[in-house]
Amino acid sequence: QVQLVESGGGLVQAGGSLRLTCTAFGGDVSRFAMGWFRQNAGKDREFVASISYSGGGTYYADNVKGRFTISRDNAKSTVYLQMNSLKPEDTAMYYCARDRPGYRWYEGSPMAFQSWGQGTQVTVSS
Repeated sequence: QVQLVESGGGLVQAGGSLRLTCTAFGGDVSRFAMGWFRQNAGKDREFVASISYSGGGTYYADNVKGRFTISRDNAKSTVYLQMNSLKPEDTAMYYCARDRPGYRWYEGSPMAFQSWGQGTQVTVSS
């Protein structure tokens, strides 16, 4: 059973940048699409970005397109989320997950993902 661990969150001023890292332990995720989601207390988990197993296909939520970049290094079992031009509304707990077989991971639904990490908090101050 693969375990995903997120890191790289923190407190940053608006306009700043952070790079989140999701590292897989106990399994090979190179065969799976991967996704980043975010969530605030009392709200639904929101799709941020996803990437195909090869890295050749990427998808983004409209509100992060042009500011965030998802990438992966399969040799290191790691997925990244580079976040630039951060806004206060980007504040959330960020989670990574691998795709669930038989589901359309590219549609951005949390139901299409599994093996969620514990999350890393991103706080953007105005």
